[in-house]
Amino acid sequence: MNNENTVALPKPGVWSDVKIGGLLGYAAIWAFFIVFLIYPLIRLFYDSFTTEAGIFTIANFQDFFTDAFYLKSLFNSLLLGVATVITTSIIGIAIAFLLLRYDFPGRGLFSYLTIIPMIMPPLVGVMGFVFILGRAGTVNIILQDYFGFTHPINFMYGLHGVLLVETLHLFPLMTLSIVDAMGKISPSLDEAAESVGSRGLRKFWDITFPLTTPGYVSGALLVFIWTFADFATPLVVGISDLLASQAYLNIVQFVDRRLFKMGIVISAIMVILAILFLIIAKKYVSIKDYSSLSYSVIERKKLSVPAQVGAVAFMGIILLLAFIPYLGLALDSFGKGWALTPFPVKYTLQYFERVAFETPKFIINSLLFSGISVAICIAVGVPVAWVMSRTKLPGRGLLDSLTTLILALPGTGIGIAYMRAFREPFPFMTTALIGIWIIIPVVLAVRRLPYTVRGTFASLLIVHRSFEEAAESVGATKPRTFKDVTLPLIWKGVLVGSLYSFILALQEASATLLLVIPGHEMMTVGIFNFYIGGSVNEAAALGVILIVLGAACLFIINRMAGSKMGGVFG
Repeated sequence: MNNENTVALPKPGVWSDVKIGGLLGYAAIWAFFIVFLIYPLIRLFYDSFTTEAGIFTIANFQDFFTDAFYLKSLFNSLLLGVATVITTSIIGIAIAFLLLRYDFPGRGLFSYLTIIPMIMPPLVGVMGFVFILGRAGTVNIILQDYFGFTHPINFMYGLHGVLLVETLHLFPLMTLSIVDAMGKISPSLDEAAESVGSRGLRKFWDITFPLTTPGYVSGALLVFIWTFADFATPLVVGISDLLASQAYLNIVQFVDRRLFKMGIVISAIMVILAILFLIIAKKYVSIKDYSSLSYSVIERKKLSVPAQVGAVAFMGIILLLAFIPYLGLALDSFGKGWALTPFPVKYTLQYFERVAFETPKFIINSLLFSGISVAICIAVGVPVAWVMSRTKLPGRGLLDSLTTLILALPGTGIGIAYMRAFREPFPFMTTALIGIWIIIPVVLAVRRLPYTVRGTFASLLIVHRSFEEAAESVGATKPRTFKDVTLPLIWKGVLVGSLYSFILALQEASATLLLVIPGHEMMTVGIFNFYIGGSVNEAAALGVILIVLGAACLFIINRMAGSKMGGVFG
């Protein structure tokens, strides 16, 4: 062949197979991220680095870093976040190791009970603890009436109380993160380690823990950020010298412009720190790998009788502490005349009647807004997962990074960013977006989008492309192939991820408390307002309803994806 006469044909580009509908869809995805994620963050940073006149300045940050109280708040927040990571790590690793590697009485029951504390928001959990462990709670009343104590023990009022609440709420997250990683470790590695004399704790530190680093770091980052951004829980027990609490208090006051500006600066600092933590984490592991392709079959070992007793005692104590808030909420939601007595004197349904029938807006709004947010998550998250797993389109890596970034962003920062970004109407609108109820499901969708993406992406990875190629080979269009072939194979993953999003949307407090629209308050806002206003029984009743809704969703998830939830323990 004469090479001089050979014409090199251009290789098809990444856009060659993309039709106009696909281009419009991809553009719509990016429009969503630009308008509801990138722009609010840019506006937050712009406001934090400018004066009221729009002049660039670093004086705002100088004010922060020269103020002893704000520096103390920063230190306390970092300390609380690190302490929560340590406590959840100890509990989460121990529980994951016991449930995955060993057999003991009650193991099956413990495996499901372990994940239940995730459905209780810290805001609700701290109320339940106060009812039982507060100065006038059940435990202190019993100690004073029956054991001669003259003063109540301070179980709750301080950073240690917030640490207790956050630990017992978030340790299941750490447990599931460790289990997900530990379940992928081949048993042959354990056998090889034991053959050279590495056993017990040495084997764990030399083999098991290093291999679980990706799961551990991901879980630790989420635990830290969630603790770092929570302002409602500390305020319930009177703690205000935390960064998130100061951001909220400075923003909601309407008198001092300097304090308002400082609230914006604090939020920007929280976002910057979250991004830095994410970058550091990704230096060690790839958090973007959402997939769980296969799990090794691990033969659980039989514990000795003393070890069985120890395992059951450890699990029982942790879960007993974790379920104390449920008892406190139940008693206060039904109890009447509960003052200076260990338990309520009478029981009634009037508080449930008040929140469910007299003021049902909290429940209706929560279900409505969370449902709309899930619909948005599906509409955006499924295409994002498809782009990440099935295409080589430019920008898909950035989409992946943005989705991961959302996990690290504090809710307080997002809420304040939305307040600044959408305080003025768009050119085609007469009312600012923060004055319209739709802003709430939008921010909920943005906050919980990664979970829908995660569930969909993992499902797409285990669906072989040959199924789709076979359909397209007989003339099926890509949309038809997705509807008839792909979707029936991935719908469980989509639904599980969406239900996760729904549960967490119901629990959202940080962003929704900042974006309150009168008449459109969700349950978390109602619980906070009732409690702060002194109507603790109504707050408890709403808390119980919130937990029941979360438990129902968790039950559905377990039934549909047992191999990835309670069933992941084997």
